[in-house]
Amino acid sequence: MIHGASALRKEGSLLSIILPAKNEAAALAALLPALRAAQPDAEIIIVDDGSTDDTRALCARHDVICLSSPYSMGNGAAIKRGARAAKGDVLVFMDADGQHHPVDIARLLTKLEEGYDMVVGARAWAGQAGVGRGVANTIYNKLASWMTGFNVADLTSGFRAARADKFREFLHLLPNGFSYPTTSTMAFFRSAYAVAYVPIHAAQRVGKSHIRPVRDGVRFLLIIFKIATLYSPLKLFVPAGAFFFLLGLGYYCYTFVTLHRFSNMSALLLSAAVIIFLIGLISEQITSLTYRHDD
Repeated sequence: MIHGASALRKEGSLLSIILPAKNEAAALAALLPALRAAQPDAEIIIVDDGSTDDTRALCARHDVICLSSPYSMGNGAAIKRGARAAKGDVLVFMDADGQHHPVDIARLLTKLEEGYDMVVGARAWAGQAGVGRGVANTIYNKLASWMTGFNVADLTSGFRAARADKFREFLHLLPNGFSYPTTSTMAFFRSAYAVAYVPIHAAQRVGKSHIRPVRDGVRFLLIIFKIATLYSPLKLFVPAGAFFFLLGLGYYCYTFVTLHRFSNMSALLLSAAVIIFLIGLISEQITSLTYRHDD
């Protein structure tokens, strides 16, 4: 079996490496030469998401493609712009802040050539950006594993290699914000595309993080719901509906024994159970239509 970059060269395929960047010139100064040394034949695309530093001048000095935006559109928007512009048959996405090592790209490509459609670099606990993010990502991984029935080692990792034709199928689903890894992973699983994980070591980022605790706390809850609705909404809504149904039934039994009547609260809880189930049923049909392939 031919592995990694050598397999791509033999097949006549082009590798495109896409890095969304917002004021990451300090990290790119060291990262771009390392990328070129690790993958000399690859197309390197920096998607400048409204940077105010010298990102564009740095890209020009290193002779890499720079797609510039006059203002910040978000990490996911940068990924979409880069994926549309890339010429490669295989797309590699990685952060521009120095956390991901260029030498690990070959490991992702080697795994991809085993027949997978997407390979994700899975970080260990030490590679998480703080305890809070580590706990949140662990919850994401457990929930996604339960929803898909497969082991999801790192749902939110931005370091991944994917076959371009498969990845572009889901560009319309990707948000403009930070949860593109979650969306793309769940979309691949839902469409029965093979996904694999390769352990990586993530370094400390260069510069200041764009993470904000309050904003990311709200994003945490939104991603939880997105995981469910992207893959199988009924797996979320049926247990929730069953909980309200049992709560309403239990409260009815209590009020029947103590007050000999059917209370308004019992009616409200039982009605909520029915509504939640019906919302889940509709969501399941919408999800099925979203992933329908019209040949």
